[in-house]
Amino acid sequence: MFKKQHIPIMVTIGLFMLMFAIGSFRYTGFFSLQVLMNLLIDNAFLLIVAVGMTFVIISGGIDLSVGSVIAFTTMVSASLVHAGWPPGLVIPLVLVIGSLFGWGMGAIIHYFKIEPFIVTLSGMFLARGLCYLISINTITIDNSFYTSVAQTKIRLPGGNFVSISVIIALLVVFLGFYIAHYTRFGRTTYALGGSEQSSLLMGLPVGRTKMLIYAFSGFCSALAGVVFTFYMLSGYGLHAMGMELDAIAAVVIGGTLLTGGVGYIVGTFFGVMIQGVIQTIISFEGTLSSWWTKIIIGILLFMFIILQRLLSQRRWMQRR
Repeated sequence: MFKKQHIPIMVTIGLFMLMFAIGSFRYTGFFSLQVLMNLLIDNAFLLIVAVGMTFVIISGGIDLSVGSVIAFTTMVSASLVHAGWPPGLVIPLVLVIGSLFGWGMGAIIHYFKIEPFIVTLSGMFLARGLCYLISINTITIDNSFYTSVAQTKIRLPGGNFVSISVIIALLVVFLGFYIAHYTRFGRTTYALGGSEQSSLLMGLPVGRTKMLIYAFSGFCSALAGVVFTFYMLSGYGLHAMGMELDAIAAVVIGGTLLTGGVGYIVGTFFGVMIQGVIQTIISFEGTLSSWWTKIIIGILLFMFIILQRLLSQRRWMQRR
């Protein structure tokens, strides 16, 4: 049966279809499979980090460090590859570093009872500062493996194509969907966001789950950093500035409640796609500044927050 908590995700999917339809009627060449594939190609790293952010917000937390972890991943990757390390060692290493970074923040949040906003804000400054300890300049990656991955096109029927980064991002989406809905960890995450006190009374492993949630977010951020490295072929301390806000916006537009307990990986996917289609429409228009993307996303974010608030109030009134 249709439930009220499904309204935001239905609105998100409907909004994406409406915006794509408007672009298709207004611009020649907009309505094509390759335009859809380009949305994924250009936003693969955002999609990956947004999946991890979805779990964090569902649990009732927030992670402001994701953009800085992406930048730190690109710097570590670029510096180690430049020093002669093989990609087969560099990529697993940065994924472990990202996971441990997230796990550490989760442990501080749980054991010291500090608000996630403060802990992850500290993590954001720490990771961004570590970038400049490595180098204040851009480190170019000219390794053949990274270049090959960046240039590889996976052919689709009709002459269309996607990049390897898109395949990685879609695998993360499927993995996130499976974990959220078909594992004990996923169910505990939802329970934690609904009420941490009730989760404790039910005997759920709240501390372990919370640390794993932030570890998974750190892993997704590091993986997004690897994909971003393929995309940019460089490491730089200013990479992914503001990415944490884009990820949060995608998650909220995708129907996940900021208060926790309700959220959808599929909704996050469409939230990222909406950001992509806004960028594409502005690009097709040609006369608008790229800053209009931020303006429109800000308006949508306000609308979805108000919608969430209205739905929450109605549920509260019905319980009374």
